[in-house]
Amino acid sequence: MNNSDNMLLVLDSFMLPDADDVARKLADDFRKRRVERGLTRETVAEKSGVALANITRFEQKGLISLKNLILLAISMDYLQEVRDIFAAPKYSTMEELSQIRKNTGKKKAYNRKTRADEED
Repeated sequence: MNNSDNMLLVLDSFMLPDADDVARKLADDFRKRRVERGLTRETVAEKSGVALANITRFEQKGLISLKNLILLAISMDYLQEVRDIFAAPKYSTMEELSQIRKNTGKKKAYNRKTRADEED
């Protein structure tokens, strides 16, 4: 890999993700796993209870409801991976980790009022 390739990888990591790209990647990965197992869309539809049209739309456009995604995950034995998406806290700095620890167990998040907000 040359220096320009390395630089492109670094720049790519700083770009904000596009939700459509993430959805298409998820759909592509689903399709690969389905095909690897030798399952047709029809078979997955029967097994999951998700309409064939919804599976087709998901694989072609990346569009699916959360409920249907969960049903597909269950039918393909990927429930744990879906269940764990937000299971572990993520942080980049010690300050973020401290904030996470401070807020662990809270049920709600509140905006901090600034002095200017209180005077209004």
